[in-house]
Amino acid sequence: MTETFYEVMRRQGITRRSFLKYCSLTAAALGLGPAFVPKIAHAMENKPRIPVIWLHGLECTCCTESFIRSAHPLAKDVILSMISLDYDDTIMAAAGEQAEAIIDETIAKYDGNFILACEGNPPLNQDGMSCIIAGKPYLEQLKHAAAHCKAIISWGSCASYGCVQAAKPNPTRAVPIHKVIHDKPIIKVPGCPPIAEVMTSVITYMLTFDQIPELDRQGRPKMFYSQRIHDKCYRRPHFDAGQFVESWDDEGARKGYCLYKVGCKGPTTYNACSTTRWNEGTSFPIQAGHGCIGCSEDGFWDKGSWYARLTDIKQFGVESTADVIGGTLAATVGAATAVHLGVSVVKRAQQKGDQE
Repeated sequence: MTETFYEVMRRQGITRRSFLKYCSLTAAALGLGPAFVPKIAHAMENKPRIPVIWLHGLECTCCTESFIRSAHPLAKDVILSMISLDYDDTIMAAAGEQAEAIIDETIAKYDGNFILACEGNPPLNQDGMSCIIAGKPYLEQLKHAAAHCKAIISWGSCASYGCVQAAKPNPTRAVPIHKVIHDKPIIKVPGCPPIAEVMTSVITYMLTFDQIPELDRQGRPKMFYSQRIHDKCYRRPHFDAGQFVESWDDEGARKGYCLYKVGCKGPTTYNACSTTRWNEGTSFPIQAGHGCIGCSEDGFWDKGSWYARLTDIKQFGVESTADVIGGTLAATVGAATAVHLGVSVVKRAQQKGDQE
């Protein structure tokens, strides 16, 4: 029988008080209220750790690199206590045939009850020969594990959408996971890479509630992908005021103005970057002075320059354009008044003619 999360923590010398504090932090990370703390504690006390197989296809391993830097909860707590990470060729000690045998062992022991985490995507051209794992195409390894899993987590934009491997002309015909696996629930956690705490929190939610989180139309967890970066960006007041960086290192840049005019894709990108942020909540690209490139949105790699201004944003800066708006309204009112006067004159002339 697989140990529960609480049993593992107690074996490691964690006190009951520290365990409950951990449950409170986890609830906060998931955006849940204090009422959910007892539910999280109960789940971690009674439910066995979730077995996870973590596969790697065409990718750069940035998702794993992000994951292991999570602070709330710590990645080591997720890996060593919350889940049973049976296979991940990047961070596991085993190698070669010993490592590959673990996949079949996990499938035999937990058939239909393990999570398949996929980082990267499969190439379809040339029978998948552009990505070989243990002498076989990654596509073959993916389909084999997916046939026996409970659900799939597509880590990062590579697994979720295809990312740069699928960029035009896509010679390897790299495709996202959902293009080859059609009969399993798939949770997409896009980003290049995703935020560490977003990754660990998705797993925590699935452990706690024994179900996948509520997803948006694209299959992303709503708790992290329901708002645009623009909506919570600390530079948003500058956007509304019409205060923009016009060129790199200009006066506006030094004052921290909005980066919209130098290509920021925050107004069209859904992610938690501006609230959860990176490196234990220290910062995120916009705070570091670089516009969002929209890496958690489908097709961002084929949408032209990262520094090209978006052309379909309808909102205006309320301060800088107030005079223009006022002038436009005055012109509109003036034109309407002129039309009204013209119509009145015509009517009077007609009435006078009828009387004569």
